[in-house]
Amino acid sequence: MRMLSTKATCNSHGQDSSYFLGWQEYEKNPYDESGNSKGIIQMGLAENQLSFDLLESWLAKNPDAAGFKRAGEFIFRELALFQDYHGLPDFKKALVEFMAETRGNKVTFNPNHLVLTAGATSANETLMFCLAEAGEAFLLPTPYYPGFDRDLKWRTGVEIVPIHCTSSNDFQITESALEEAYQEAHKRNLRVKGVLVTNPSNPLGTTMSRSELNLLINFITAKSIHLISDEIYSGTVFGSPGFVSVMEVLKDRNCDNTQVWNRVHIVYSLSKDLGLPGFRVGAIYSNDEMVVAAATKMSSFGLVSSQTQYLLSALLSDKKFTKNYLTENQKRLNQRHKMLVMGLQKAGISCLKSNAGLFCWVDMRHLLRSNTFDAEMELWKKIVYDVGLNISPGHSCHCAEPGWFRMCFANMSEKTLNLAMQRLKAFVVESTAKINNQSNYHHSSKNSKRKSIPKWVFRLSSRDCDRDRESDER
Repeated sequence: MRMLSTKATCNSHGQDSSYFLGWQEYEKNPYDESGNSKGIIQMGLAENQLSFDLLESWLAKNPDAAGFKRAGEFIFRELALFQDYHGLPDFKKALVEFMAETRGNKVTFNPNHLVLTAGATSANETLMFCLAEAGEAFLLPTPYYPGFDRDLKWRTGVEIVPIHCTSSNDFQITESALEEAYQEAHKRNLRVKGVLVTNPSNPLGTTMSRSELNLLINFITAKSIHLISDEIYSGTVFGSPGFVSVMEVLKDRNCDNTQVWNRVHIVYSLSKDLGLPGFRVGAIYSNDEMVVAAATKMSSFGLVSSQTQYLLSALLSDKKFTKNYLTENQKRLNQRHKMLVMGLQKAGISCLKSNAGLFCWVDMRHLLRSNTFDAEMELWKKIVYDVGLNISPGHSCHCAEPGWFRMCFANMSEKTLNLAMQRLKAFVVESTAKINNQSNYHHSSKNSKRKSIPKWVFRLSSRDCDRDRESDER
């Protein structure tokens, strides 16, 4: 008799992705300036640690909020007993106002259409449960966040069909790519229920253009399907063009009270804009009353604690603080982004021009020994194990072109980022020298009419080979 469920024993969680394997290697040998200076630097974590001082300063000036007091009186008992899965009204009001602020107050949100969830992970999965059956599909533009393979598929049974975007137009969505993905789903006998996009994009670090958003709205209107816009990075836009929410485009098109109005849904979280992933605060916003009702019931499996809601309600209601925070945080992100780009340039590496997020989409195609994903993995292993940088390979993001990598820049100090760039530059210099030596060797061998054998290959240490065998066994 089977002792465990199929779900417990299946291997569809996505944990064997190189995205997660890089984290595992980092955790075995984490960089520490004083304790482990040769360790792996974590550049695979999209975490915003640049503005904690602003949050800590606010907490120091507002001890009642952190101490669970209202007008000097303890309300701990009230918060400890509160269990309504609709959420604290004051917090939902403060959250939708903050969402509007990150979008330049060009759109407003009704708190009655907001569903609180334990992070954006829970929000996206909940929407899958609300909008699709197991075996139905959502279309996602590539490259996309590797965690979606887990978040959208593992428990729901929903399938992902990629919308293949390419570097030829900076990975923007095209009408032909949308249609090809839709037809591919039908070839696989999958009913398409919607499109999910991340705006600003993870891993590209770019905002979607208004023309792309209009294209998406036209597409879902023609196909009578849903659109989920994950706008978790909306407050991290530090350069032009500015952020345009899908809600803004819907309003400009006078889509209020139309069918498409009810088929567009937004996911949001405070994990990136405020740098609070540990607080587990996410949200679904939908104009469809049935989706809101169903998602609210499902949220009982992943509630946001009332204590967290109370604290953040006080913080987000301080409009002077939120305005200053968003401005200063975006300024710091811009400065740190420039540091990474300049460091990459000094190493002879370019990246996609970006204006948002906590990462860059880095082009290392010239460092591949061949234009294959096998070569990408060889390069990635070299960077993780020998250089000591955990970055995310494009293959884990389902990029169609080998040689692209995501590098995060907001989860470390300036000193650590500078060290990471020094390590990378040294690696590129050494690798380029080997390539040149190999080229010279070939040229010399050809002149002497002797058969040449390439000498320069990526060599894994015995420890790395053991890791590969362990990964295969898992």
